[in-house]
Amino acid sequence: MTRLNGKVAVVTGAAQGIGLACVQRLLREGAKVAVADRQPWSGSIASTVLNAGPGEFHYAQVDVTQRSQVAAFVAATCHKFGGIDILVANAGIATQTPFLDLTDEAFECGLRTNLFSMFLCGQLVARQMVAQGRGGAIVNMSSVNSVLGLVGYAPYCVSKGGIAQLTRVMSLELAPHGIRVNAVGPGTIVTELTRKTVLGNDQARRMILSRTPLGRLGEPGDVAPIVAFLASDDAAYVTGETVYADGGRLALGYTVPVAELDS
Repeated sequence: MTRLNGKVAVVTGAAQGIGLACVQRLLREGAKVAVADRQPWSGSIASTVLNAGPGEFHYAQVDVTQRSQVAAFVAATCHKFGGIDILVANAGIATQTPFLDLTDEAFECGLRTNLFSMFLCGQLVARQMVAQGRGGAIVNMSSVNSVLGLVGYAPYCVSKGGIAQLTRVMSLELAPHGIRVNAVGPGTIVTELTRKTVLGNDQARRMILSRTPLGRLGEPGDVAPIVAFLASDDAAYVTGETVYADGGRLALGYTVPVAELDS
């Protein structure tokens, strides 16, 4: 499948997890992909990406909360690939701290990384798309926690709620330029981040599964195809929406039986 053939995509927060899966999917779809992450890419990650598909990719170590670094990355991407057609804004963090113990610095860090970076990357990439005059697609990574609370994760939940509204506002303001803006709201996806946080033990895993009608945790590969769809012309009449890939969690008003966990 090469429905993104000839397109140039930027993916932030892509050294692991959902972001890395999105890079692999976009490459398989034929896109050229520029990757930004605060972490350096290891040789094994680069090898995995190179084997993902026919597209080209470029990586840069970028702090997406810093305007000067994002601007330089956008300029370098345009110099290398000739422009930008797609942005997947995926960078994010989640740390657990009781609300009464939350410091100003921790709260600000969560909002700056998860929400401000979406505004910053979205604005700079959208300006480039407007200058190009050929439209584009932006996909922001939200969460079911844009509408569901999670004890101990106030900055994360607040920032994800903000992403839902940012997505709507961006979609309205950028529609006259032919730029579509949507979001994806995953449920619990098995990534390096969730293993360290909400999937820390069997009890936590069982609790999440009891709220998941499909009876399993999500994988990064469950999210990446939705991102590719929203980035493609198959979603040409979709904008301002958040697509929740959550195994049915938001539809559920009770708990479901959980099969015995594998030993």
